[in-house]
Amino acid sequence: MFHFTFLQAAVTGLVQGITELFPVSSLGHSVLVPAWLGGSWRAFSDTPQYLLVAVALHLASAIALFIVFAPRWIAILKSLFTWKKGSSAFRLFWLLVLGTIPVALVGFAFNNFFQRNFQKPLSSAIFLTVNGLVLFGAERLTSRRHAHSVPADQNLAIVERVSAGQAVVIGVGQSAALFAGISRFGVTISFGMLRGLSRSVAADFAFLLSFPVILGASMVKLPKLGHGALAGSYGALTFAAGVAFVATIFSVKVLTRWFKNNSLRPFAAYCLVVGVISIVRFGFFN
Repeated sequence: MFHFTFLQAAVTGLVQGITELFPVSSLGHSVLVPAWLGGSWRAFSDTPQYLLVAVALHLASAIALFIVFAPRWIAILKSLFTWKKGSSAFRLFWLLVLGTIPVALVGFAFNNFFQRNFQKPLSSAIFLTVNGLVLFGAERLTSRRHAHSVPADQNLAIVERVSAGQAVVIGVGQSAALFAGISRFGVTISFGMLRGLSRSVAADFAFLLSFPVILGASMVKLPKLGHGALAGSYGALTFAAGVAFVATIFSVKVLTRWFKNNSLRPFAAYCLVVGVISIVRFGFFN
């Protein structure tokens, strides 16, 4: 019988909440952390129920994201209901839709494939390394550009720099985050920077785009939580979700300040170091 302890709940919730928005891949860490700890932690992560736990914690992160950005989402939805086609909020809504559709289609079409590859530490280590290279590449290619001025209306900054076609492209790029080890947030912010957005505005776009993707993925799997697969562990699961919720809010607060004056390089270096060490560990000594 599946047993989810409160210690596992605390660690798993904390890892999810911190790594979901830090550009280091929450899925990659949800695979690598138990693999490194080994023993009962590795056995716990190898169960089919572990994916359901990850889904529940992603939902907690989605709720936290909505609360933090509630004023922005209310403005966006209001512009839609009042059909203010000329407003930046209205135009941003459709960019978010276009950026979400590709990853939803890819996730639906290849759901079984991604589930089969979810719990492989070596695969996660390789993709985490690739993620580090993507972040370094974005910084390298934009290092000589002048900082893009940030207007009072950040929605306007996004819609002026990201076209409908480019929103679709970034949605396709986000699909890579279905591989554990690739960061959805990292892909989005890197693309935004390449389009001339400042890190701060690119991160803002990434935060907004994360919410519908995380929420949608969680809602698809959520019904399975009520089928008894986690019977006896709902208390620990609720605790884990609470930890993930608080940690996600903390992550947003830290990152919004970080990207005002700092780069992606520390995250890129972290991904490369952890990724390469994990490749050695699980590729040669597993």
